[in-house]
Amino acid sequence: MNLPNKLTLLRIILILPFLLVLYLDVPYASIIALVIFIVASLTDMLDGKIARKYNLITDFGKFADPLADKMLVMAAMVWFVDKGQMAGWALLIVLVREFAVSGLRMVASDKGRVIAAGWSGKVKTASTMVCIVLMFLPIPEILNTVCVAVIVVTTIYSGVEYFVKNKDCLSDM
Repeated sequence: MNLPNKLTLLRIILILPFLLVLYLDVPYASIIALVIFIVASLTDMLDGKIARKYNLITDFGKFADPLADKMLVMAAMVWFVDKGQMAGWALLIVLVREFAVSGLRMVASDKGRVIAAGWSGKVKTASTMVCIVLMFLPIPEILNTVCVAVIVVTTIYSGVEYFVKNKDCLSDM
């Protein structure tokens, strides 16, 4: 197993201590969880750079890397919903978009096409990660609301863009 794939697995493994720290309510839980989240998020940037630079791209990495990202982000968002810091409908929008884009990618794959991450998807991922980090900090409620709005808007925009740009994949429906 190459280094990028090990980093991806590390990101998945870090979800357990991330959630345990939060749900077991250990002292300084938010700060510890934030550090774990940041470390896990940094492995995402690092594994991609290493894989591209050294041509270590694998089928496992193509599958596991985006899955690890989704798992980490969803774990944080479920916590925020649990705490009342994010509305359940906002999490539902993110979940629906992720399932829909994954479904679109599967349909495209059956047709021999690969749908790479687009610019808006990268903006969505980066802004979501930044907003999650901010939401773990003691920020004013209005800034928390802005973070949730940014997550929802970028999620909807990127989801719509994926379908508009790849509508031909669904042409036989």
